[in-house]
Amino acid sequence: MDPSDLTPLAGGWSGQTFLAETGGERSVVRIYPPGRRDDAAPEIDAAILHLVRGLVPVADVLEVRRGVAAADRPGLLIASYLPGERGDLVLPTLDDAQLAALGARLGALAADLSGMPTLGPGPFVDPDLRIGAFEGADGLPGFVHDHAADLRTEGWEPGHVDALVRVAYQAQDLLDTVGRTCLVHSDLNPKNLLVDAASREVTGVLDWEFAHSGHPATDLGNLLRFDRHPAYLSGLVSAWCERRGSTPAEALDLARAADLWALVDLAARAGENPVADRAAEHLRAIAETGDIHAVPA
Repeated sequence: MDPSDLTPLAGGWSGQTFLAETGGERSVVRIYPPGRRDDAAPEIDAAILHLVRGLVPVADVLEVRRGVAAADRPGLLIASYLPGERGDLVLPTLDDAQLAALGARLGALAADLSGMPTLGPGPFVDPDLRIGAFEGADGLPGFVHDHAADLRTEGWEPGHVDALVRVAYQAQDLLDTVGRTCLVHSDLNPKNLLVDAASREVTGVLDWEFAHSGHPATDLGNLLRFDRHPAYLSGLVSAWCERRGSTPAEALDLARAADLWALVDLAARAGENPVADRAAEHLRAIAETGDIHAVPA
């Protein structure tokens, strides 16, 4: 494949996903630079795509090549091109009824993923999708403590961090009421979804590089992190509850609690990209109010 035939795809911050066209056929090429992830990363991502195929709309794997960091050779994953527009571009064009309908489709999709059981939490460590162990703090309060210095460097007051720790204890208690784990996409948001603009059907779920085994409410929290239009939220949460058997209030509390992990991680990297900056604003609102549902003023 001639690198000059590759066109960078918009929407991500890694700059490692490209559109290729050969003989009139389009494909998507993802390059894995040495050292960023394990050598097996392309194979792991390919295995996840094979696992979920038929459950959610994903690309076909056309070619996969393991990276070799010792030889400074990048890994490679080539997948079929999926039709549709990015969800974050479609959402602002929809009226209330359309937002509710799309929200319902996304809620059902997240509920389907959360129904894929796993044996315990952890990252996928090989192409057989064996589950390893997470490094670092065991629980949200410890995770906040570990990131406290980074949060303070972004203008946080010590009192805000203490308040956030209290919220983290409450959130962890809530998360602990769910005694199982499942497949988690971990970056399930409209930017990583393709939608047919006419029918509002989901045509593709993209970017599985952060997939792991974890809490069943994680993907729901990601979908609801920044997109909070009442019609969208209602449609999404209602569809989730219909599949998973919960009340909207309970599901929303769990979603916000599960998403606190990602908000803390992103906020500690504020300044790297707009998503991290926005997460820092939301996390600060939570710390200032003690309310896990808080949004910036």
